[in-house]
Amino acid sequence: MTTPPPAEPPVPVDRRVPAEQPAPTGPAAPPRRPTGRDVARLAGVSQATVSLVFSGSEAGQRVSPATRERVREAARELDYRPQAAGRQLRLGRSGMILLAVPNMLGPFFGRVLVGVHEEAGRHGLAVVVSSGWGSATLAEAATTSRFDGLLVCSPDDSQLGALPAGTPAVFLDADPALADPGTGRPRPTVELDVAGGMRAAVEHLAALGHRRIGHLRSTHSAYTFRIRQAAFERAARGLEVMELGVTLNDGQQAAREAARELLARPDRPHAVVCDDDVVASGLYQAAAELGLRIPDDVSVVGMDNIPVADLLAPPLTTVDLPGEELGRAGAAALAALLRGEPAEPVPPLATRLVERSSTRPFRPFI
Repeated sequence: MTTPPPAEPPVPVDRRVPAEQPAPTGPAAPPRRPTGRDVARLAGVSQATVSLVFSGSEAGQRVSPATRERVREAARELDYRPQAAGRQLRLGRSGMILLAVPNMLGPFFGRVLVGVHEEAGRHGLAVVVSSGWGSATLAEAATTSRFDGLLVCSPDDSQLGALPAGTPAVFLDADPALADPGTGRPRPTVELDVAGGMRAAVEHLAALGHRRIGHLRSTHSAYTFRIRQAAFERAARGLEVMELGVTLNDGQQAAREAARELLARPDRPHAVVCDDDVVASGLYQAAAELGLRIPDDVSVVGMDNIPVADLLAPPLTTVDLPGEELGRAGAAALAALLRGEPAEPVPPLATRLVERSSTRPFRPFI
């Protein structure tokens, strides 16, 4: 008969309820940044395809447009940003673009910057802003390695020099003729429909019965203001027109003085169109000094739709120029150029009249 092995002694079991452990007091670990592998998994492609899409070179053209868009959509969903340092070393790029505007104090250009900054960030690009630049300064910036490309917004005639042929550049609110410099490397332009906006402003006043129209026009030598002037002249045919020039760079004070001269005339206009909202705010001041009420004594329409337009008393009827959309479209076009993609034409961006309380139907002066 076999003797069974001795039983092992029972292991004591502690049945006491363990006390709650204090929560860790140290800093939480930072969330893991999404990687190219995460993007590839979400987009259903290989990691090599993701690398090609974000390579910033002509190699990315080996990927079909539909696949490129699927990869970028996955990257946006994950908030994926390519590692810029390694890519810049590989491609000899800085990862920075230059946004050149004529006057950084102009509120409209702040709207443009918002759009450029938003879109550039999606492509791993940083934005530097230059104000009051000249053609020589811009050409110098284009020939250094500081900037990968240029966004040139609302240039005046003195600022348009010859850029080096190999410089990726996009023009905003500028002459579409700049799109083909004859170098074999077209440069996209993104236009605003400022002519349509000016036409809407004049037609709005005419529909209210105004027949004596004033125009405070910019004397700035830039394509955008020539287009506004031509559109005003076409829309105002058959109306009695009074015009005074305003130097926009001299700000609200110059606008106030010009508006005062216009409104002090014995045959003063029933309504006034202003080339931008800063000029319109100067007209508000002049009207108050002369004891005139807006819109009872004079209707006013501006152009830009900057934030101050809704803060004036009464709020200003104005043409909305979509600065943020302009900036986003320009930055997207420049990012495409930097990836080696062909320049695609961008249709003019629509403008619209925003009706507020600064206009009313005409009533004969008593």
